[in-house]
Formats: sequence, C-alpha cells, structure tokens
Amino acid sequence: MTTFPDISPVPRVVVVLATATLFATTALLSGCASGATTFGLQGSGQAAGTTPEPAASRPGTDARDAAVGQEDPAPSLDLSARSATDPASPWVVVNKRTPLDPVDHEPDLTTVRGYLVRPDVAPDLTALLRAADADGVRITLRSAYRGYAKQAAVYEGWVAQLGAAQADAVSARPGHSEHQTGLAVDVGGTTRPECDFEPCFGRTPEGRWVAEHATAYGFLVRYTPQNSAVTGYAPEAWHLRWVGRDLTAYLDDAGITTLEEAFDVPGGGYAR
Repeated sequence: MTTFPDISPVPRVVVVLATATLFATTALLSGCASGATTFGLQGSGQAAGTTPEPAASRPGTDARDAAVGQEDPAPSLDLSARSATDPASPWVVVNKRTPLDPVDHEPDLTTVRGYLVRPDVAPDLTALLRAADADGVRITLRSAYRGYAKQAAVYEGWVAQLGAAQADAVSARPGHSEHQTGLAVDVGGTTRPECDFEPCFGRTPEGRWVAEHATAYGFLVRYTPQNSAVTGYAPEAWHLRWVGRDLTAYLDDAGITTLEEAFDVPGGGYAR
C-alpha cells in the first residue's frame, strides 16, 4: 500500500470534508440538485446523474435483497425413505462390497420388448425407449434380468477368458450383480451394432442420447470413467440402473454420480 507524507499541518480528513462541502455547495448554487445527490452516492453503485428509486417501488427488490449472500437451497429428498440394503428396494446398492441378501434373491418380473425387468422399472423403461424413437434414435435392449445361476455362468465365462483379476473388472460375481435385482438393463444401438458392449458405444448416437437423457426417466449410467474407483467397475456406457425419477433428479442437482456416495455405502473392489 502506498503511503503519503503528511506535508500539511491540517489533518487530511478535514481537507476531504472541506472539499466535499465546497463541491456540494457549488452544485446547489448552480441549480444542479441531482449533482449533489450523485456526489453522495458515488460509492453506492448508482449511475452518475441519477436519483435512486425508492427500494419499495422497485419490483422484486425485497426478494433480491433477501437473496443477497444466500446460497441456493440444497436439493431435498429423504434418502431414508427407501432401503439401500433390502433387495426389494429400488434404491438397493449392489456392488463388490455389498452383495444381495440373500445372494440368490429373485424379484418379481415383467417383460419390456422381450426382456425381463421388475414391474416398477417397466413404465420408465418404456418411456425412455419411446422418447429415443421419437428423437430418431433407435435404442435396443441387449440384456436385463439375470438370475443367480445365469450370473454365475456369465462370470465364469469371463474368468475362463480373462482370468479372475480381469474378470472382476468387467463382470460381477453371482450375488453381486445389479442385473440380478431386475433393476438394470444393458442397451445397444443400430447405427454401430459392433459397439454394443464395447467402449465405443458411448460415442454412438445411442450412447450419447442415453448419457444426456437417461436420468430424466429414472435411470443412471451406473459405471462411468469418472466414478470407476467408487463403483469398482470399468466404464460401461450401456449399463443403465433404474432408481426412479425422484432420486435421479436429486443426484443431478446434488452433483452426485454414484449410489455409494449417496447412501454412504462402501465401494471399490472385492474384500478379499
């Protein structure tokens, strides 16, 4: 900060006040009443030469003033309203650390376009597929419910192909799969069918549409590059998990991308 030597025996504050008084007096004598008003408001943000409008007469003033210094309210949802451990709950968290209990749980099921899902998933899944069709994007279903025995066979197939360590990165052990809940589906596309179940699916029109619109229909793209350390799985742009529109809206507003973080559930790799 620059300092100035005190070269006058008169205190600086007196000089400032005298200057202000002289300026105001001159303005009044010249008939520029607004000039005096302006001088008094130089530090208040008023435009030069204007007289402030009374606060009470400005529309919305009270609301704006009340909002000053306040942050937007946090999104509100009772996360205890549904269980994160009950396999029958739409918010159940299933991952490598938290298996289904019981591990051979079998949900009630219905059919959407030839694939089995839970009845509460069906309306939103149907709406999502129809919305994509209306946008000229043809999304196909490639997988949905898989029971314990089927998941065991899928997992063992990956172990035979890749070895246990690599299989754990791309496939769930039986009892640890979201597909076993009836709440998850794998989607594909018609523009580049060779990208189904492949990383390039995320760059297809279908993959981009899903990434942009899935949450509007109650679905999460569950495994992304950004959250793989938490979920424990490699990215899967095709894997959608239904949790309902109220929860996806909450997660979007809160900037939360995983169920583990939302419900404070352990994630990551298998506990060995």
